[in-house]
Amino acid sequence: MRNIRLRVEYDGTPYAGWQRQPGGIVTVQGELEAVLGRILQEKVNLAAAGRTDRGVHALGQVVNFTTASLLPLDRLAHSINCLLPDTIRVDRPMEVDASFHARFSATERQYRYFLIESPSAVCGRFTGCSFGPVDIKLMHSLAESIRGTHDFSAFSREDRDGTGSLCSVRTAGWYRHGRFLVFHVAANRFLRSMVRGLVGAMLDRGRDRLDRDSFLCMLEGGAPGLRSRPADASGLFLTRVVYPR
Repeated sequence: MRNIRLRVEYDGTPYAGWQRQPGGIVTVQGELEAVLGRILQEKVNLAAAGRTDRGVHALGQVVNFTTASLLPLDRLAHSINCLLPDTIRVDRPMEVDASFHARFSATERQYRYFLIESPSAVCGRFTGCSFGPVDIKLMHSLAESIRGTHDFSAFSREDRDGTGSLCSVRTAGWYRHGRFLVFHVAANRFLRSMVRGLVGAMLDRGRDRLDRDSFLCMLEGGAPGLRSRPADASGLFLTRVVYPR
């Protein structure tokens, strides 16, 4: 059996998230597994580095699967892209060691959130909107405070996989790029909807609706009754997954 790794890019707008779901619900995993099954004439089960939520996009999702097929990798990638909808594309096919697992072998995931301050007919599909000016300096100050290991349960939906709510953030911050305000964050792992929860809380700070002490209390799990409202999924991108060399 061969273990094949792919990088996947997708526009998450029309999908109910990454993860396969029953009942004909359209997901990115479901679409990609169906195409791979047609090409390889075998059942394919994909492992992914990150299980993105409904409407979240990816520029650097990584998946792997095992197959008995000997189809050359360049032909495989070409065939996949010919059959996939325009909102999903794969590249960088490679055969990897049998021990490689897209999720469990990863050492870091990186996300970016793109925000605009007024609605856009062109950019709205791939941005969140604050519907007014925000103080990016206050937001950046909060972003710097999340570096290190913290309990992020206040910024997430309930964590159900038994691994707890502690995550180690290597870097985080806000910067302005033209009309876009961009939040970047890199961590060893993320809880469900955690990035959107963080962005939502930082947006409240940028609008002067949340004080710094309350945010820091949430960050240490000391405010069980205080939770942030997640930012819209449309602005969030999984941009890169890091593996040991």
